Amino acid sequence: MTVNPPADMLRTSGCVDAHIHPDKTSWGGPWMSRRPAATLADLIENDRATQFAFEQSVEERAFALLSNAVSQGTFAMRAHVDVSTALGVRNVEGVRAAAERLSSFLDVQIVAFPQFGLLTDPGALEVMEASLSAGADLVGGIDPIGVEGDLHGHLDAIFGLADRAGRDLDIHLHDGGEEGLAEIREIARRTVAGGRQGRVTIGHAFALCDESLPSLGETLDAVADAGIWIATCALGPDPVPNIDRFEQHGVRLAAGSDGVRDSWSPFGNGSMLDRAHLLAYRTGAITDAELERAFALATVAGGEMLGISDIARGGSAESFLEFAVPSVAQLVVDRPAPTRVVRHGVGVPAHL
Repeated sequence: MTVNPPADMLRTSGCVDAHIHPDKTSWGGPWMSRRPAATLADLIENDRATQFAFEQSVEERAFALLSNAVSQGTFAMRAHVDVSTALGVRNVEGVRAAAERLSSFLDVQIVAFPQFGLLTDPGALEVMEASLSAGADLVGGIDPIGVEGDLHGHLDAIFGLADRAGRDLDIHLHDGGEEGLAEIREIARRTVAGGRQGRVTIGHAFALCDESLPSLGETLDAVADAGIWIATCALGPDPVPNIDRFEQHGVRLAAGSDGVRDSWSPFGNGSMLDRAHLLAYRTGAITDAELERAFALATVAGGEMLGISDIARGGSAESFLEFAVPSVAQLVVDRPAPTRVVRHGVGVPAHL
């Protein structure tokens, strides 16, 4: 994981944020007070109202967050960006514009995300398709049952669009219980049937974190057989995976920030070192190996998931982070800012 560190300095690969929503952030703007929310539907409705109340543009807010992430050592991210009939493709265009301003240091893959529904928002599928020409790279999805109420209809739509456009998929799945596991197995079945092994990601996948569910083992096996990546964010009260169990079944896992100071939550800072710390804490990491594993999930695993070769290899002489700590284990616990951030041989300036 380290790459030829100089004396008294630790050199590591860059970080990868495998799941983030930069179009929703209030980063760089005035403090935003949040409304209470008891359900996923409440959170989505709060977000819907907030989207049209921001005074700063999507590009301005996304650029502020992405710049901060780069300064904290993030070299790549999978950005989920809202697409709907009301929003059109404006959020995709805004995030893509922000990403282009940082392209020397940051690789950004944009997922067209139908958070406000696809089947329940007539015309949204056409907007999703248009977003793939406006800067989006992947086709997204949202809980087929919990939000859309139609497992096969939703999956038919997003897998069909991905097939027509030749794009990969990254699907949000908050649904829990055996119903959530059944959805995951159906996604795995379609992944294998379409020859998409390694090209589908499921974000959150809370049902996979419930050790009490009878079909958990067979579902983890199905996920592994389909080569599906799971992105976890270690948020607040949300379930976190049993990483040992995932490894035993061969399930590939990466870490992300999810929402950063948006209508869903006042927390988050765009630092994947901070996220590695939270993931380690929430999964009960004690040993150096467990702390190092959390760091790997925020770096090289994300590089493998996004196909970023210099990160997946564990860093290089041209792309690395330096920290004034003696070990990765202490790095995850202390969470210092990097003393140097270098991408493609160029140092990241203090002010982007």
